[in-house]
Parts: sequence; structure tokens; C-alpha cells
Amino acid sequence: MKRYVVAAVASMMVAFSVHADNGLIKIQSAHSVAQTADNIEGFLKEKGLTQFARINHAANAEKVGLELRPTEVIIFGNPKVGTPLMQCAQSVAIDLPQKMLISQDAENNVWLTYNDPMYLKERHNMEGCEKVLEKVSKVLGAISKTATK
Repeated sequence: MKRYVVAAVASMMVAFSVHADNGLIKIQSAHSVAQTADNIEGFLKEKGLTQFARINHAANAEKVGLELRPTEVIIFGNPKVGTPLMQCAQSVAIDLPQKMLISQDAENNVWLTYNDPMYLKERHNMEGCEKVLEKVSKVLGAISKTATK
């Protein structure tokens, strides 16, 4: 099973442009920031996940007379998944609910970025939550694929 998960993650990384850096997974999107965020919202609604907020940082910057390339964050989660993680290590609550950043870089490339659940495992010294973390990784991968392709 473990070999299957490793192979699945590796194939996902090859299938679309994925970069891991400093505990973040970063995937290039074929869509605009707004469309990528809309795609995430659609996935969340379809799968019954709770969306807590969609923050448009560029619009907020504009309100105070500042400029920012398109930048949005969607905050979402599921207490049935997040609670067991917090039972493993309550400190993980600082990183929950889940967040996805959608941003446009200086070359007009759009990126979807989120915390790697395995990084959270390491950061919070979580033990005994491997199955939940694998589930989270799988869902985040599915959201990313749907949102960026």
C-alpha cells in the first residue's frame, strides 16, 4: 500500500508542474487566479467540504491604494478530518483549517500553493495519524488537479 501511495504521488508530480519548497507544494495553473479559485470552490461544494472564506488580497490592497498582483486564499476544511489531526497534535490547529493560495507571479504565471501534509506531520511531531495525513494529501492533490487543469 505504501508503495502504491508513493507511486501515485510521484506520478501526480510528473503529470503536472509541482514544486515542493519549504513545506509548500506549488502547482502551476492553466487558468487565471480567479478561475483557479472558482474551480476550487466548485470542487469543495461538490465534495461537501466547508469553505470558510475566500480572501482577495489584491482587491483589499486596492482599497487602501496599494497594488498587488492577483492573489487569493481559500480557507476550507472538514472537522471529521481536522479533528483527528488535532487529537494527534493539538498544535496543528495553527495550520488548520486548510488553506490554498492562488497567485500570479511577475511573469504572469498562476500558481496554486498549499502546505504539504507531510511537512505538517514533521512540524508538529505527529505520530499515529499517517492514514489521515494520506487522506488529506489525496484530497489536496485532487483539488489541485481539478483546479489547475
